[in-house]
Amino acid sequence: MTSERWRPLLDGALAEAATVRGGRVVTYIPALAGADPRLLAVAMVAPDGEAGAAGDREAVFPLMSAAKPFVYALALAEHGFAKVHEHVGTEPSGAPFDATVVRSGSGTPFNAMTNIGAIVTTSLVRGGVLEFLSRCAGRSLEVDAAVLDSQRRAGDRNKALAYLAHGHSSLVGDPAEAVDRYFTQCATRVTVTDLARMAATLAGGGTLPGTGERLIEARVVRTVLAVMTTCGMYQASGSWLVHAGLPAKSGVSGCLVAALPGRIGIAAYSPPVDEHGNSVRAMAACAYLTQRLGLHLLDVP
Repeated sequence: MTSERWRPLLDGALAEAATVRGGRVVTYIPALAGADPRLLAVAMVAPDGEAGAAGDREAVFPLMSAAKPFVYALALAEHGFAKVHEHVGTEPSGAPFDATVVRSGSGTPFNAMTNIGAIVTTSLVRGGVLEFLSRCAGRSLEVDAAVLDSQRRAGDRNKALAYLAHGHSSLVGDPAEAVDRYFTQCATRVTVTDLARMAATLAGGGTLPGTGERLIEARVVRTVLAVMTTCGMYQASGSWLVHAGLPAKSGVSGCLVAALPGRIGIAAYSPPVDEHGNSVRAMAACAYLTQRLGLHLLDVP
């Protein structure tokens, strides 16, 4: 159901975000370069199904790296933490999202929120990613063919990361297949309401909003949210935790997904991103809601 009581909050978040300047639409993925930098949307969904959205709520965009937490959840559900941890860690890397750095000794990626870590995570999952993302969103999602093709053409660095991970024995199977599956999950199209519902699935401990149907085990969600908290905003994860205090994950298309356990799922979208790949206005919108609703993870009740 649509919540009218949230409308002033959502409108306030839009107004606050609209004052933020800076950031640029990414151009290294050609299919994203044409995104309208003026687009701005925000949505909230509660675990009980209450929902609201404002701004360009009908705009569709690819998940890009916002898919990473959900695919990580799939890998954990299929293999368990111990097995997944043999292939990808849980520590911040302190490096850009597309860096080649790996953990010394093991040669495994630092965490599943970096590109190399996410490609490894994808290689562990047997299949059904699009179906899983669709269930989290509450509707059948589709892959943006133009974005997928654009990644395939311009994604040499991610292809190299896949082979690097394979060389360190952290990636399972064929690296070319793994990176193409990674490109596919990144190209999955959503609206801001879809993404907020996906966030609410995490906020609800793995149950689908408004239904109580369990999709992900609670212990898996806890691990995913923990890694989002420490690594989801790349080198800005520390400052994001201080100021916004929500487990979150960004995508270079300009989207942001955030979840406070037991309380709310939030999503925002605006194409211009900063040097870390985080949307400058999406961050402002989410931070506004956090402050107004008292959602900071570390606040004392």
